[in-house]
Amino acid sequence: MALASSVKVVLGSIAFAIFWVLAVFPAVPFLPVGRTAGSLLGGMLMVIFQVLTPDQAYAAIDLQILGLLFGTMVVSVYLERADMFKYLGKLLSWKSRGAKDLICRVCLISAISSAFFTNDTSCVVLTEFVLKIARQHNLPPHPFLLALASSANIGSAATPIGNPQNLVIAIQSKISFGKFLIGILPAMIMGVIVNTLLLICMYWKLLSIEKDEEDVAVEVIAEEEVNSHRFSPATMSHFTSLNSQEWNSSLEVMAVQSSPSMSIPMGHVENLRNRSIPCENEIQAVLSGTLESARISNASKEAANDVSSQVKEETIPSKRISSMDRLRDVLSVLSSVGKDDLTRRWKKMLWKSCVYLVTIGMLIALLVGLNMSWTAITAALALVVLDFRDARPSLEKVSYSLLVFFCGMFITVEGFNKTGIPSTLWDFMEPYSKIDHVSGIAILAVVILVMSNLASNVPTVLLLGARVAASAAAISAADEKKAWLILAWVSTVAGNLSLLGSAANLIVCEQARRGPQLGYTLSFWSHLKFGVPSTLIVTAIGLTLIR
Repeated sequence: MALASSVKVVLGSIAFAIFWVLAVFPAVPFLPVGRTAGSLLGGMLMVIFQVLTPDQAYAAIDLQILGLLFGTMVVSVYLERADMFKYLGKLLSWKSRGAKDLICRVCLISAISSAFFTNDTSCVVLTEFVLKIARQHNLPPHPFLLALASSANIGSAATPIGNPQNLVIAIQSKISFGKFLIGILPAMIMGVIVNTLLLICMYWKLLSIEKDEEDVAVEVIAEEEVNSHRFSPATMSHFTSLNSQEWNSSLEVMAVQSSPSMSIPMGHVENLRNRSIPCENEIQAVLSGTLESARISNASKEAANDVSSQVKEETIPSKRISSMDRLRDVLSVLSSVGKDDLTRRWKKMLWKSCVYLVTIGMLIALLVGLNMSWTAITAALALVVLDFRDARPSLEKVSYSLLVFFCGMFITVEGFNKTGIPSTLWDFMEPYSKIDHVSGIAILAVVILVMSNLASNVPTVLLLGARVAASAAAISAADEKKAWLILAWVSTVAGNLSLLGSAANLIVCEQARRGPQLGYTLSFWSHLKFGVPSTLIVTAIGLTLIR
């Protein structure tokens, strides 16, 4: 494609430059509007500068990608509500055998969860778990945060739903979910292993610190915090706090309303209030003892007061009967409360099972080769219906700003393509980037690696995807598929190079900094020190395994 007119080239480059600056540096002092507004601004300028017509701008928005992205985000929200990530967090500390074992677990769980629930989601929900586990074992959080972010990026490369750039590649290349997974899975597995070994080697001394004996008490507290983080565990006592309040109020009413001749000692009331009662038989035993003490007290008072009138003697049995009625009411309330609690538990377990089954069904449908976008949307709507309540709170957790960012980015990148600059640059690089030679694969990987860190991975895929695939298709159909998979692998692993390389890195950094009482700042240079060797080695090894 030849270059467009000079005016279009200049104006289109200005619009793209504004988009790029705001996408890479969303808080620039002269225009701190953020990534989402920056992408919309870039798209709007492409239309105002007449690089694109309004119809071309609308046509540039890929609804299939937006539908797949929306569906996977909704499914992730319901998986979070179903405590999926709480169970993953528990696996991190279950029967741990030391720091090196922990870092291996962080890498493995982060990679697997990212492959199926997107790397951003995994980093959002697992960062605070990792911080608490590091504190529990008296270890510095730095290597564990690096393990979480880097493994999330590597693991997300294995599936089309692992990250946004893979969504774009899967839709544009029409490679099925199963073929995509088989093509990159060996590289992903070896990449996670190599990345873990690099972490252990680089931070061997830090990971060899022995835990002090005085930290044993802290470990118990930290273990409880890990289990209770973000999600409420299902390990509840027989009564909820609300039911305990009802029980307390019933006892107080019973004590206040009792007559002097039928007074229940307050010590018994306090014992009943503070005691954890496991079953109704114990409740009956405690209340029977209280009633018996009250009867003995009444009997002694009757013997001392022979002067009591007949009316008074007739009143005492009626008061005993009314107290017995109150005790029966209390028992019936407690019995119904226990049944309601048990019913709620069963309903919650059934709902969780349905969420997991729908998710598994979605993954099977994707593996079979059904339309990925509609499969994800169908699974999301199935979960909304099964929840059987107002879906607004769950749908509000969807990152609509990300969807809007994609819309603006589609328009901006399409406008930049219309200028002819990307095609001209690719025409210069294409003879040296043939994927049927080792040197060509290496040069192509370097180009993708550099562009992914300069222009971000998703715009890089949009700019290079069709051109790389067309060049490889001229060789063979198998090479075309391999070109798409190489683009997916390198653009994803490139995110580990620097802190700004991927959104997952920034999420881990920000979540760690804001962690309550656990705040830790992951600096740019400390990330770069590990990111550069890890990215280069993992990328190189993965390229030899992609088929």
